[in-house]
This record gives sequence, structure tokens and C-alpha cells, in this order.
Amino acid sequence: MTNRIDRFIEAMFRKSADTLLFGTGTPVRLRIGSQERVILDKDVRTEQIVKLLRPIAPTSMPIGEEGETRFQYEAPMGRVQVKATIRGDRMTAVVLPIRPGVDDVAEVVRHQHAPVEDDAPLDLMSNFVESAVDLAAAAQEAPPVIAMSAEPPDEGRRARRGGTPPPSPPPPPRPARAPEPAASIRTSSVAGEPEINAVLRDLVARGGSDLHLTSGERPRIRKDGDIAAMEAWNEPLTSDQIHRWMQEVAHDQARAAFEEANDADFAHEIADVARFRMNWFRDRNGVGAVMRTIPSKVLTADQLGLSPAIRKLCELPKGLVVVTGPTGSGKSTTLAAMIDLINKTRSDHIITIEDPVEFVHKSIRCLVNQREVHSHTKSFSAALRAALREDPDIVLVGELRDLETVHIAIETAETGHLVFGTLHTNTAASTVDRMIDQFPTDHQAQIRVMLSESLRGVVAQTLCKKKGGGRVACMEILIANNAISNLIREGKTFQIASIMQTNRGIGMQTQTDHMLRLVQEDTVDPKEAYRKAVDPTLMKQVLERAGFQVEDATA
Repeated sequence: MTNRIDRFIEAMFRKSADTLLFGTGTPVRLRIGSQERVILDKDVRTEQIVKLLRPIAPTSMPIGEEGETRFQYEAPMGRVQVKATIRGDRMTAVVLPIRPGVDDVAEVVRHQHAPVEDDAPLDLMSNFVESAVDLAAAAQEAPPVIAMSAEPPDEGRRARRGGTPPPSPPPPPRPARAPEPAASIRTSSVAGEPEINAVLRDLVARGGSDLHLTSGERPRIRKDGDIAAMEAWNEPLTSDQIHRWMQEVAHDQARAAFEEANDADFAHEIADVARFRMNWFRDRNGVGAVMRTIPSKVLTADQLGLSPAIRKLCELPKGLVVVTGPTGSGKSTTLAAMIDLINKTRSDHIITIEDPVEFVHKSIRCLVNQREVHSHTKSFSAALRAALREDPDIVLVGELRDLETVHIAIETAETGHLVFGTLHTNTAASTVDRMIDQFPTDHQAQIRVMLSESLRGVVAQTLCKKKGGGRVACMEILIANNAISNLIREGKTFQIASIMQTNRGIGMQTQTDHMLRLVQEDTVDPKEAYRKAVDPTLMKQVLERAGFQVEDATA
């Protein structure tokens, strides 16, 4: 006998999904990796879920009563584990596929399936009739257009925040859609996707790098370095609205981190659009968020125009390479291009440790493992220590943020591995000083020696506005030859800039040199070069000697 739930289970197996999710007041969804896909865009009721589960549950199971029940069911497509939970008037049901030798719910949840082969919307209910727990009617409706509006959150959901959530909670129920403002943003994407996706799609369409959501303000985007309000949005956002949007896309660890510390970092992806690095926080106005666009495709070394000196750093068998710059200077993009180059030209094992994972690298010639701090590992230092037992050739550390991580990174580079890392410094010399200054005074002499032997290069970059739109990276490049190593060992980092100027033949360049070249190529305006220079006085002198006037830049 075929049960009504079998069609949903069939879709779960057919799409290699991790989980099939039912929840009171939410659509029916499949969870595939970190993404969720709606397979029936109708908010189901508790009694409908009970009617679906009761025919497949053992007769002794109290389906529909308060509490939690678990059982297994042999569906036509395969065996599944079912967990149903009722808290008050709310019910959730989680259905997990069982593979040979795996019969524990926790193990099933941790297992990741193969990726979805296509993103076509599912039509599971086309053969159902009205009697099928009233769900068929939803399948016959055209997918609704998702409208972004500033309606208040569901009061019932706020009242339930103090309760114990189920292990695999569905996204919060979506409130009834209120009449939309005349200029609200719309998207015709897959019905039932998170509401924030509409704004993120608009961000990408406009070529913005960041989306800022602040309580009491309209959404703002950063494009070419400048922040501006989104013209199509005519009402300010509320704290509850931002909170609801972030709850929809945040994973369990991020939700827990936000509740505990009032901020959280995680990644979110819209298939075929982009990935986004999400930061969720509270400030004096309420809940806020910032999302940074991470292109779905990694820009190659050729597309970024990486110099031969930077490319040679990707050929090294071992050592430490640091890419530095202020926030938003393109460090992640440059590092991703370098890892991509290694992936295409070498046959090695690459491990990346990030918070969160930004650019996704598929194994090409190299084997690539990407680990996310707080999701796959406790900390950068813990993951870096573990990496030494995972047979790596290349290790990328998303941020050298503390003494322990820096120390292990240097040791890893000394023991025959190529290590890439990032710091928020502006010049090559300040990068060396920052790494050494993290250690106690009585340890700094030893660290200087270790760093002088392991450091192979520093790329310090900043982004400048291009004439005609867009931005270009201005890069300072340090190649650690014998002279540089001696300066590091002797604590004479203030002389590094002069050594870089006299060793341009091996690919070194100062920021001032590269900035001047960008101005001479008519890529960057002299005022922009002056404004972005680490040493504006020196930059002004160099520009004027080259025949460029920058008086207006000081105004």
C-alpha cells in the first residue's frame, strides 16, 4: 500500500537530500547540505502532519500527543528514520534516509549526500487529489512572487522563544504577507526561498560588494567603496524584521552564537548567484546585519592580473606567505586566486581553515578540504594543529588572529608545508612587526629567528577606485631574500622598504611604486592615490615629481 508521505520521501531520495522537514506553519522542505529547497509552498497544519505520519508509525506510537517519538519506516524508495516532536500547538517532523550500516539519527544527520544534479522546482503533488490532507491544492497554484515588506513578526513565535527547540528546527513561520509598499523589491525566484534572498539578488544585480541592514534604516549597499541607500526601498527596516530574515538562513551554530554573544558569522549561498559572508549582530538600535558578496566562481590569477612574483609564491614547496590589508581590501579574492592556481598546476593536498568558508574550491589536480571554524572545528589554532596529522602540502589559515595561531603557522611552515595566512596590516614591514609583537618580549628574539627562516613573502594590498568605475588592487610585494631575512632576524624592519626599492628586479614593489604606476597608466586618479596611500606625504612628493598635481586632495 502506498502512503501519502511516500511521494515526499521519494523526492528526498531522488534529490539525494539530507533531510525532509515538516513543520507547523511552514512549507515542506528538503535540506541539501547547508541549503533548503521548498518542495511544497503551502504552510501545513499540525493535523496534516499527523495524518501523514499516523499510517506509517507503529500502532503503539502516540502520534499527535505532546512530546517526542522516533521510529523507522520502510518506504518504497528505502528505509528512513522519522522523528516527530510536538510542543504545545507546534509540531515538527524530521525524516532522514538510512543507509546500510547506519541506523543512528545523529550519524544520519552528519552524513552529506552528493550534490543536487539540477535546481528545477519540484512538482510532487501533481498526481494528488484534494483528499490528500488538503496539500494538493497548493501544488496547483502558481508560485507566488516573494515580496519584501516590513510587516511585524509572528507574535506566537516570539512567545515560544523560551521553549526548548527541536534538534533540527525548521525556519520560523512566515507571517501573512501584508500589502506591499509601492516600490518594494520583488523577485520571481523559487517560491518559498528565504525573504532575504530577494535583497541579496538585488545587491548582486547592482554590482555591490556589501549589504548593510540596520534597524530604523533602509537597506544600504556598498559599491566601488561608497555606501548608498537602496532607492527601491521606501520604508525603514525593523529590528524584528532583520532578526526574522537572519533566522531563516542561519544554521544552528550561528543561531546559538547569536543568542549567547549577540553576534555571529556564517555563510549563505544562493545557487547560481553568489555566496555571502554573513555577520549578524545587535547594536543600540536593535538587530543588524552585514553581508559581503563572494562570487560563485573564483577569479583566476589571470583575471586578477597577479604578477609573476606572486605566482612564484604559489610554486614554493614550503614557507609562510601572508596576504594583508584593511577590511574589504580584497585579501580573500587574492588568496582564492592563488589557491586556484595551485589547484590547477600542482598535485597536492590543500586544507583551508576559514571563519566562515568563503570561496568554494572543488578538487581539480589537488585534493581540497575546507573546514569552517565553529562548525567543523573549535578554533583556528585547533584546526591548524590537527592539520599536521592530515597529510597536507598547503594550508590556508583564514586569519592569523592570535599568538597561538601565529606560532603554529610558523612551525607548520618550518616543518615542510606551504602556509598562507592573512593579517589586517597595511605594509610588509608592519606585517612582520605585528606577528612578532604578539609574543611576550622574552620570546620575540626566538620568533624573529623562526620568522626569518620561514617567511617567504608578504602581499599587502588596498583597493582604489578606478576611473570610469570599479576598483583595482594596489599591491606591495615583499619577497624574503637573504637581505630581508637578516633584517627580520636583527630587528631592523624599518629598513625593509629601502631593500624592496633596490630589489625590484626580483618582483618586489612598494605601495608607492605601484600606486604611481596606476596613476601613470590613467587607471587611478592622483587624488585617489593620495587618499589611499599609507604615507600620503611621500605619495604627494612622488606624484608631483612625476608631473601630477594633487593640491585638491588635501581639501
